[in-house]
Amino acid sequence: MDENTRHILECLEEDARMTSEQIAALTDLSTEEVSNRIKEMENNGVIRKYKTVVDWDLAGDENVYAIIELKVSLERRLGYQALVERLYKFPEVRSVRLLSGQYDLSLTVGGRSMKEVAFFVAEKISTLDQVQHTTTHFVLKTYKEDGIILYEEDRVARLIVTP
Repeated sequence: MDENTRHILECLEEDARMTSEQIAALTDLSTEEVSNRIKEMENNGVIRKYKTVVDWDLAGDENVYAIIELKVSLERRLGYQALVERLYKFPEVRSVRLLSGQYDLSLTVGGRSMKEVAFFVAEKISTLDQVQHTTTHFVLKTYKEDGIILYEEDRVARLIVTP
């Protein structure tokens, strides 16, 4: 990957709404060349999706998220792939990651309530043959998501005290 392509990707990762014209102004490329490279990266899967980071708490919609750590037993000759494909097909599963350390996989799961997420883990994840053990961590507050700070310290307005 050349530096201009890397720069295009970094610009779009920072702000997916950045136009080809804006990116071209930051690189040594023409607007047409930037557009062509973006289209090529979309077609070959380098760019998978454009995303908006939403502060759901601020929007007034309280979703519940949990990080589920899984200890699994592997299927012969399949490794993790068969289980991972099964897991990421559940709509509740937001992310699946292979880990090093005590646990093998980490899932981020979302739902409308703690009960809904707990039921999903108990009924859909824990019952899978390869899953030996799960640990569920409910997310209490998100301070930063995808590089965006969501929580800023409340500023307390104090009265000025005069003598």
